[in-house]
Formats: sequence, structure tokens, C-alpha cells
Amino acid sequence: YRIQSDKKVAVCSVHPAEQATVQCLGCIKAKVPISKSYHCTIKCFSDAWQHHRVLHERAAAAMNDGDEIYGRLNSSTSIAVNNNPSQLNPSLSNGMTAIFPATVTQRNGGEIWVEIGRSKTYTPMADDIGHALKFECFVIDAEAKLPVGVPTTLTTSRVIPAPSPTPRRMISVGGIDIPGHPELENRTLFGGTFTVLSYNILSDAYATSEKYSYCPSWALAWTYRKQNLLREIVGYRADILCLQEVQSDHYEDFFAPELDKHGYQALLKKKTTEVYGANVNTVDGCATFFRRDRFSHVKKYEVEFNKAAQSLIDALVPNVQKKTASNRLIKDNVSLIVVLEARFNNQSSDNLGRRQLICVANTHVNIPQELKDVKIWQVHTLLKGLEKIAASADIPMLVCGDFNSVPGSAPHSLLAVGKVEHLHPDLVVDPLGIVRPATKLTHQLPLVSAYAAFGRAGNGLALEQRRKIDPATHEPLFTNCTRDFIGTSDYIFYSADSLSVESLLELLDEEGVRKDTALPSPEWSSDHIALLAEFRCKP
Repeated sequence: YRIQSDKKVAVCSVHPAEQATVQCLGCIKAKVPISKSYHCTIKCFSDAWQHHRVLHERAAAAMNDGDEIYGRLNSSTSIAVNNNPSQLNPSLSNGMTAIFPATVTQRNGGEIWVEIGRSKTYTPMADDIGHALKFECFVIDAEAKLPVGVPTTLTTSRVIPAPSPTPRRMISVGGIDIPGHPELENRTLFGGTFTVLSYNILSDAYATSEKYSYCPSWALAWTYRKQNLLREIVGYRADILCLQEVQSDHYEDFFAPELDKHGYQALLKKKTTEVYGANVNTVDGCATFFRRDRFSHVKKYEVEFNKAAQSLIDALVPNVQKKTASNRLIKDNVSLIVVLEARFNNQSSDNLGRRQLICVANTHVNIPQELKDVKIWQVHTLLKGLEKIAASADIPMLVCGDFNSVPGSAPHSLLAVGKVEHLHPDLVVDPLGIVRPATKLTHQLPLVSAYAAFGRAGNGLALEQRRKIDPATHEPLFTNCTRDFIGTSDYIFYSADSLSVESLLELLDEEGVRKDTALPSPEWSSDHIALLAEFRCKP
């Protein structure tokens, strides 16, 4: 039932817990969904205007091309609003015939309730926003077909609009700005371009109410987060997805089958379990997905740092120190390296008849900050493995993931510069002698950070992004934002001799993220933000 006796209350589209006092008339004219037109204060509307106007632009563009305004973002989960219980989809009643005639209203203690469904499950609809709902459950005598005893009831608080984060735009770093949400269907017209997403989605096992007490419990629940994450990820329409902290059960039961519906093939490398002591089914790992119409799978390599650590311990450490060394080095981290063959045409006379291979490394270096030597060693081990692959084939490299390393740290220097200075402070603590001398911490891959392109931008929307870039390191000011930490730990590195950056997904403002204290929030369902880059294959 939906309560009808109280006045329906409009709620703010930015702060769903607040009652709306301002409505954008431009949204009404542009036929933007009504729930997105409400704001709690004039300041709220003013602060949101830079991103709010994107809704108007998208609505106008959609009217021009006949597309639904929000169909692109989540066409698979649209809901038809129907308030006549007799016309509801029969599947909602689980195939059961109604035992009682449809009840239109119910009066109880002065309240008027209108029946809106008769099923075991109910998904709130647009007309429910601002109203409370009541679920009533009867026990039925199977023979008499009559209710037994007193019904069980559950009443909700007011229904609020599903929070919808402001669309993030793809911004050209080559001189042409791409407005609106990532719309890259015509990439083949340019030839040889593709997009790569890297995103730590925050494993449910780590998303505890103790750690993220500032996030509403309903927004922290996996049942909510998984749908919000899927909607966001699918909306980016990336060709390659590199996700970290994907639980094995969520991969099997949710991400693999759901992304398969959108044309993605899936690969997963679970973390090893020598340290992990919880349910083996919930161990997380690195999952890589790619669009089957854009790439085909050639080969994969699975890197288990525990194996490399054991070999190192056996070779370098005296027997009396092996247990101490194991406790320091064995951390269950992994990397998934996938070699893909492009199905798109590079359209270059130099490349006619030649296979276009791309090597994509996806990793999560999840190591406590005090173990800087172990973190550097793992990154160096990964890079040495990629060097071997590069030596066997002339192949572009992409290295994506959450490295738990801030810009300027030794792991970041190793990735971005190819070496670590011998006086770097991260090298001071090295009880096992695995990172000194620093001269051995090098690699020959021509890697460059994709988002450093914003730091070099000199025009248009890309210039606006420079204020979100650290001028010293040319990296984003943050990709991870919790109550206790804000900084950058996620990167997309690429081999600059064979790839060039065409466009990047815009970064978030700290002020906008901090309005909900930190991440995760009702709008953004991870404590990290997604990174997305469009690359062009060089001839």
C-alpha cells in the first residue's frame, strides 16, 4: 500500500534526505525526469548548476536524435509506471492467483492506504516518491484459502529518488571536447581508438559500517551498491574494464552474467588465500572484461606474488629468517595480464594485414603503508614480467589498477619514470635487502600516466581539469576519498611509443564529493572513482 493521506513531499535531487523548496523550470521544458528538477535550497541549485545543465544538454540532444534521455545509462532496468493493480505485470505476483479481490483503499487510524501491488516483491516507482509504503503479509490456510491469525506488516520511511550522480564527461586532450556522457559509438570512424576503464569497486567484505559510518546503511548495502556500480560501469561503455576488489561470488553471480548481457567477455584472477582467513567464496581479485565485438582473447598470464615471494625467500634468506621474511612478503596479491587482439580497423597503410595486439595488466597492490619495500618489490616484479612479454612481441602495454601508492612514491616513480632515485625515502626501510641497491629498480617499458595529459592541456574543457591535477606530479589530486584519507592511488599507464591519449573521463571535485562527507555515498558506490581513457593506436 501507498499512504495517500499525507501530502506528497518533493525531495532534493542532490540531497535526497532534504525536502525540496526550489524546482528547475528548465528541466520541465526539456522533459528531464521530474525528480531531477528539485533542489533543497537556491544555493544547492546554484552549486549544482555546472553539472545540472548537462542534463538539459543531454535532453536536448536526445530529443534531436529520438533517443530516450536516460536510456543509454541504464536501459536494462527501466520501469514502466502503472498504478492500476489489475494491470500490473503478472510476473510480479509470482504466477499466483490473487486470493482476495483487489483492495483499492484501506483506512486505519485516520490514514488512507491505496493498494499498489499484490506480490512477494515490489519495486518502488516514480509515483511512490515522497510517500511511505506498507507491506502486508498473510499466512493462508491452504484448504480454506483464508488468512490465519494477524497479518505481519512492515512500513517504510518516505521513498526517495534513487540518487543519480552527475554525469562525468569525456574530455578531449587533443583539442576537441566531447560533451555529455561518454558517447563513443562512432569510434571506428577515427580508426584504431578504444577505451579502457580502471575502477576499484570496493569489495562488500571491506565495506563495513564501522569503517564507512558516514555512508547511510542502505547505500552501503551490497544489494544497492551492486546495481549502482553496474549502472555506472555500463554507462561508460568502455571497451576494456579493469576492476579491482571483485569478490569471487559477486563475479560469478552478478558481474559476469550482467556484463555478458552488454557484450562483455569476463576473466577473473582471485587473490591467493595463504593470509586471507575468511570465507574462500568471498575472496576478492582482479576482473578484466572486454567487449567481444571489439576484441578477442589471445592469451592470459596470472601473476601470484606469493609464488614470486617464495622463490625470493628460498634464494636470499637464511633458514633462521624464513618465517620473518614470509610474514613480510606473503600478502596474497595478484595481477591479471591479458593479451587481446583488436577487431577494429587501424586504417593505416603501415598496419594493413597486421594483427593489432594489446596487453592489459590489471592489478591491486593491497599492502599496508608501512611495508613500502614490499610494495615496491611487487610493482617491480610485475613490470619485469611485462618486459618479458614486450620482448616477445611488439605490443602496446596498458598497466591499470589500484597501486595503493601516492604520486611521487617509489612505486609511482618506478612506473612513471622507469627508475627510483637511490636516496628516495621509501627505500630507507629494507630489512630483507630486496629493494637495494636502487640501481636494480628499473624497467625499459616506455610507460606514461594517462591522466598526466590533463596537466599538459592548454585549451577548452581540458584546461578546466588542470585545477584537479597536482602541478608537481601531473596526477589527479585524488582517486580515493574516505573520511580518513584523500589522495591518488589509482592509475592507467600506457606505452607512449605505440599509443596516444585521445580523451579522458573528467575528474570529480573534492567539494562535490565532500558534501556527503566522503566516498562511498548514495551517489558513488565505491571509495574510489573510476578512471577512463580513450587511446589511439599509433601507426
